[in-house]
Parts: sequence; C-alpha cells; structure tokens
Amino acid sequence: MHALLAGLGMGLSLIVVIGAQNALVLRQGVLRQGVPAIVAICAVSDALLIAVGVGGVGTVLSAWPAVLEVVRWFGAAFLVGYGVLAVRRMLRPGVLVGGAGGTILTCLALTWLNPHVYLDTVLLLGTASTGFGGERWWFAVGAMAASVLWFSCLGFGARWLSGVFARPSAWRVLDGAVAVVVTATGVSLVV
Repeated sequence: MHALLAGLGMGLSLIVVIGAQNALVLRQGVLRQGVPAIVAICAVSDALLIAVGVGGVGTVLSAWPAVLEVVRWFGAAFLVGYGVLAVRRMLRPGVLVGGAGGTILTCLALTWLNPHVYLDTVLLLGTASTGFGGERWWFAVGAMAASVLWFSCLGFGARWLSGVFARPSAWRVLDGAVAVVVTATGVSLVV
C-alpha cells in the first residue's frame, strides 16, 4: 500500500503543472469538445510510459543518450511552434484549435514529442520505482492512477470554468501563459 500511495503522490507532483498538454486538456474541457478522447489519450500514454520506465527502459535510454537528444530537438521545435500558435490565439482569441482530428494529433504530439515526458515519466518514475523492489509495479499503478485522476478532473471539471472563459480576455490570458511556458520549455531544451 505504501508503494501505491508513493506512486500516486509522485505521479501527481509531476503532472499537476501548467504546460501545453494540461492547457490543451483544459481548453477542450472548457469548450466541451472531444474531452473523453483527449483524457484517454493523455492517461493511456502516461500509463504506457510509466510501464516502460518501471519495466527498466529508463536504464536503457540513459545508456543511449542519442535517442533522448533526437527527442529533445524535435520536442523543442514542436514546443516553440506551439508557443507561436498560442501567441496567435492570444492576439486573435476568436481563432480556436481546429476540428477533432487536429486536436487529437496536437494532443498526441504534445504528449509524445515532449522530452520532459521521457525525463519525468520514464526516467524519474522508473528510477523511483526501483526503491520499492518487488512492489515497484504497485508504485506504477499509483502513478498511473494519478494520471487518470488528474486528466479526468482537468478535462471533465473544466466545464465549471466555462463562465470564466466566456470572455475573450480569459482566453488571451490562458494562451499568453501557455505561450510563455511552452516557448520557455522549448528554448530551455535547446540551451
């Protein structure tokens, strides 16, 4: 039980931060568009990455830094590009994210092209799980539960913020914050 709760706590501590993925889930939740699919993509992706990390791939990846280097550059380019799009939405708040297909592809890209997901989910959680020996999979279940809990609350709970986001100025603030965070993250990956 200790490993499960530790995984839940560590999982929440890593995922409950503002970033491009969480902003997308929040945006879709407020708009009430494709929320089940977006939540499922984020939670299932995290579960797969956590399982890979706990299964020991984090150790293998640390032996092949070139793989992380490629992901770092692709991720940096994507994040800076997404930051530019957020600035565009901030300046023209009537322009929202495209249809469901575009949103799903954006969600997949924000999840799988973000190098921080590999550092946090695969390497950090994978490494932390080794401290639990035979109970490391309970740690993984706790971290996976944190992901399901967070994305579900964020995506489905965002409807209560729809009143706040009825004003274009609220979208401008959100998009401005997202632009700063993702662009800074992208630039920090290069630097």
